[in-house]
Amino acid sequence: MGLVFEYLTITNILLSAMGAIVGIVFGAIPGLTATMGVALFLPFTFNLDIVPSMALLLGIYVGGIYGGSISAVLIKTPGTPSSAATVLDGYPLNEKGKAFDALSMATVASFIAGIISSILLILISPQLAKLALKFGPAEYFAVGLFGLSMVASLSANNFLKGILAALTGVLLSSIGIDAITGTMRFTFGSVNMAGGLDLISSLIGLFAVSQVLEKLEGMTKERALGNIKKVTGKFVRFATLKENAFNILRSSIIGTFVGIVPATGSSIGSWLSYNEAKRVSKHPEEFGQGSFEGIAASEAGNNGVTGGALVPLLTLGVPGDVVTAIMLGALMIQGLTPGPMLFKDHPDVVTSIYVMLILGNIFMLLWGLLGINVFVKVLKVPTNILMPLVLMLCFVGAYAINNNIFDLKVALVLGIIGYLFNKVGIPTPPMLLGIILGPIIEFNFRRAMTISQNDLSTFITRPISLTFLLISIFSFAWPEVSAYIKNKRKMRGSIQQ
Repeated sequence: MGLVFEYLTITNILLSAMGAIVGIVFGAIPGLTATMGVALFLPFTFNLDIVPSMALLLGIYVGGIYGGSISAVLIKTPGTPSSAATVLDGYPLNEKGKAFDALSMATVASFIAGIISSILLILISPQLAKLALKFGPAEYFAVGLFGLSMVASLSANNFLKGILAALTGVLLSSIGIDAITGTMRFTFGSVNMAGGLDLISSLIGLFAVSQVLEKLEGMTKERALGNIKKVTGKFVRFATLKENAFNILRSSIIGTFVGIVPATGSSIGSWLSYNEAKRVSKHPEEFGQGSFEGIAASEAGNNGVTGGALVPLLTLGVPGDVVTAIMLGALMIQGLTPGPMLFKDHPDVVTSIYVMLILGNIFMLLWGLLGINVFVKVLKVPTNILMPLVLMLCFVGAYAINNNIFDLKVALVLGIIGYLFNKVGIPTPPMLLGIILGPIIEFNFRRAMTISQNDLSTFITRPISLTFLLISIFSFAWPEVSAYIKNKRKMRGSIQQ
C-alpha cells in the first residue's frame, strides 16, 4: 500500500487530471479521437519519467473513450467511433430534456467499467505474464502473427483491404538496417532512412495528420454547432443506477475481455455490450427511444476495453488496440520492453501503470460530472480555427522526437497516405500494427529458424506456438467463412420463399 502512495505525487496527480481533461475534449469533438490525443501528446512526455508519462497518456486514453458520449448525446454525432451506440438512446433523451440525466449515466457507467477493467487487469496480467515467461522466438513469432491476423480480419468488414493495409505496414517496418545481417534495406541511399521510419512520426501522420486533412476537406459541408443549448436535466436517479447495476457489471466484463483480444477495440466492446443488454432486457422496445439501459451498456462496454487492452500489451508486448500501440511506443522510448520480463525486471513500472489507470478514471468521473457545460463550449470552436492548431501540434510533436526535419516529412507523407487510404476505404489501424508487429514477426521467425537449423517444424512442435498459429489461421479465414455462411443462409431463405 505504501508503494502505491509513492506514485501519488503532486506532479503525477496534476498530469493525470490534465490528461483526463485533454482526453474528454479530444473525445467530445467529432473528428478528434483518443488515438489522436495520445499521439499528439506523446512527444511532450520524452523529458518525463515513466510514471508521469503514463499518468498523462492513460488520463487522455480513458478521458477520450468517455468523451465521445458528450457529442453523441448533445448533437447526435459520436465524438469517437466507440460512442456510436450511445447515440441511439442518448440523443432521444436529450430531446426529452434529459441530457444531463443521459450524460451522468454515461459518466458513472464509464467510471465503474474503468475501475472493473483495472481490477481485472491487475488480476489477469501477472498470471498471463508467468505463462509468457516460457516464450521463445517461435512463440513470439506466433503471437505477433496472431496480433496481425486479428487486425486484418476485423478491419472495416473488408478482409482484402485489411490485409493490404497490414502488409503495407510490414513493408514500411522493414526499411533501414537489417537486425540480423546489418545490411541496408529500402533506404534508397538516404542516411535518414537507415534507422527506419520513426514510430511516433508514423502514427502522428497516420492518425492525426490524415484526420486533419479529412476534416479540412469537409469543412464547408459541416453544419454549424453554434446553437448547442445549455445541458438540461438533472443527475440520473439512484434508483435508475441501481436497476442498471448488473447491466453495467456485465457490460464492463464484456468490454474488458474484448479489449484483451488484440486489435478488437472499444467500438466492438460497445456494440457487443449494447446488443447483449437489449437481448436480455425486460423492455427491449425502449432501446433506441431513450433507454438508460442502452447508454449504460454502451459506455460501460467501451470503457471496459481500456483496462483489457493493456493486458496483452504488458504481458505479451502486443497492443490490444490502436491507443495501446502508441503506449507501446511510449514505453519503448523510456527504454522498456513490454512483455513478461517487464513484470520480472520492472514490477514498479507495472504497479505504477495500474495506479495511474485507476487515477485517470477517477478524474474522468470528476470532470465528467463537473465540467459538462464547459466541454460543450469546446464543440462550438470553428473547424477552420481548430484544425490548423491541431496540425501545428502534429508537426511540433513529430519534430520534437529527434529534432529532425526528416521526421516531419515522414509524418506528412504518412498523413497523406492515411488520408488516401481512408478515401478508398482502406483502414489505417492495420497499417500501424504492421509497422509495430512487422519487426517482431520477422526477427523472431529468423531467430527461431537459426536456432532450429532451418527446421520449420519447430513452430508446430511447441504447444504454445502451435496454439497461436491455429488461432491466427482461424482469424485469417473467419471473414471468408462467415461471408460464405451468410450467403448460404440467404440462398436458403430465398428458396424457401
